[in-house]
Amino acid sequence: MDLRNLRSVFISDVHLGTRGAQTDRLLDFLQRVAPDNLYLVGDILDFWKGRSGWYWPRINNQLVQTVVDLANNGTRVVFIPGNHDEVLRDYVGSEFNGVAVERDAVHETANGDRFLVLHGDEFDSVVMHNKWVAYLGGEAYNFLLLVNRWFNYVRRRLGFRYWSLSAFLKHKVKNAANYIASFEHAVAHAAKERGADGVICGHIHKAEITAIQEVTYANCGDWVESCTALVEQPDGQLEILHWTHDDADVIELTREARQDPGSVAPVEKISGRRASGDQCA
Repeated sequence: MDLRNLRSVFISDVHLGTRGAQTDRLLDFLQRVAPDNLYLVGDILDFWKGRSGWYWPRINNQLVQTVVDLANNGTRVVFIPGNHDEVLRDYVGSEFNGVAVERDAVHETANGDRFLVLHGDEFDSVVMHNKWVAYLGGEAYNFLLLVNRWFNYVRRRLGFRYWSLSAFLKHKVKNAANYIASFEHAVAHAAKERGADGVICGHIHKAEITAIQEVTYANCGDWVESCTALVEQPDGQLEILHWTHDDADVIELTREARQDPGSVAPVEKISGRRASGDQCA
């Protein structure tokens, strides 16, 4: 894959401001691409974390500057706030350093398909109706990510590939699985109601491309545990890209991966710089 020829890149759920954000991975990826379109599909910043301790290393400034540089060099950059950076929804319709802030967007691929692009939290009943419960759940998730980080540190020392304990638990718990399925169908239904061919979203940290209700459902994943982006090839084809510790894999969620959601199945490898960090490896 030639990263410089990607037509569009969709990224969500980076959660800058938390220690779980894999900023070094994302910076490495963005410095290698020059897409026509870059969509930041919500929860790029995590203002919820500001209540219990904001974490902002210098590399976060480098990441922000890289996005601005892309905008200044001809990439159309659209930022769609999510629930963790919802305060920026007050600026919908504004533009900052070439970055347009929008509530949602409609993206047309090279092959003419129209995709509704949104974060997706408006289809999450917990977020919409009980934000305090959602906040407590977010804190529990941050703790799980910490456990996941040390778990994979031990795995890496033993020579094993990265395996997401948090993703495994999330998909094994019946209520979580039912929640994800309900969310996916609700988002797909909204896209169908608006006459779109598909929907691109984030929010649930589960990268996916599948057909639901006769529309294409695509989720960007996240940059706290899976380090995935949705990318559009010059011919309009959508793929999930997994930016790993050693290289990048274009992946698909095979039947085996669906049964064992802690892992993913690599389809094609391309070279990439080894980056530091303790997740997504």
